[in-house]
Amino acid sequence: MAELGLTQAELAEKVNGLLRSHGCEGTVSDRTVRNWVTGKTKWPHRRQREAVEAVFGCTAEELGFRPPSASRTTIEPEPPVERRSFLSTATGTAATVVVPVDLRPSTVGTFDVIRLRSGLDTLMALDASRGGHEALERSALAGADEALEKVRQAASQRIRQRLYSVAANYTATAAWAAIDGRRLDRAQARLNRALYLAGMAKDPTVEMRVWNSYAMLAHQRCEYAQALDAGYAAQATAITRRNPLFASLAHARTAIGYSNLGDEQAAMRSLGYAKEALGKASIDDPGRAGWPSTGTLNSPQLRPS
Repeated sequence: MAELGLTQAELAEKVNGLLRSHGCEGTVSDRTVRNWVTGKTKWPHRRQREAVEAVFGCTAEELGFRPPSASRTTIEPEPPVERRSFLSTATGTAATVVVPVDLRPSTVGTFDVIRLRSGLDTLMALDASRGGHEALERSALAGADEALEKVRQAASQRIRQRLYSVAANYTATAAWAAIDGRRLDRAQARLNRALYLAGMAKDPTVEMRVWNSYAMLAHQRCEYAQALDAGYAAQATAITRRNPLFASLAHARTAIGYSNLGDEQAAMRSLGYAKEALGKASIDDPGRAGWPSTGTLNSPQLRPS
């Protein structure tokens, strides 16, 4: 729980969400989780165990649970064709992904995706506290490499796309660290790579993030026409049509581009579009559609200025 940054109530919410996604009643409360943590409940109900395993990506025994007796595991046999899979929303994304309950060790599945995405949250927190720096850039590239190494072992095409998405986000994070550290040539190479991976992932949210960073890089280089074009590319991504908060950010980015080019009328028009879109956005649940973590939108790399 500490590694994933989950409170007892948050873990209960995730488990209930997984249970409800398969037509089961979600009755887990923070008190239930507290009983798990303290050991008062040594062996949760089977469906609860499977949901917890899906959240953490390991077995119930690895989490410290123990069956009442060695024979308990034979009391509830279940044919492989009836094994339940859970739909996981633990990564904070709108798109759901299937979590197989028992994967072969050689198979890469959603457990791995969840673990890799949690590493992104850690890097975002580091970015928020220290800004972009070389150590952050190296860590992000290592995360991208790990995700790409697992692609060939993925259990399905859907998992491969999720891994490409994770790799794209890690690479975009490395690019941001380079931009923030004024290592601009390296940043350009990272963004080119991130955009390719986002295309492989078919992930418009990462594409929008990359174009946003392209605009910031061009701005630092005083290439204002290119910054404006990157802003328009961000507006053209599918996520801006679905999510007004992302649309607002893209319009604000083009407003900055017009301002730097001296076109006051166009800048004010873009700011008006940004304000209109922001008025339609839900601030309570900002931009979760496809973004790797709930904290990413608060990162400096996503601020218009």
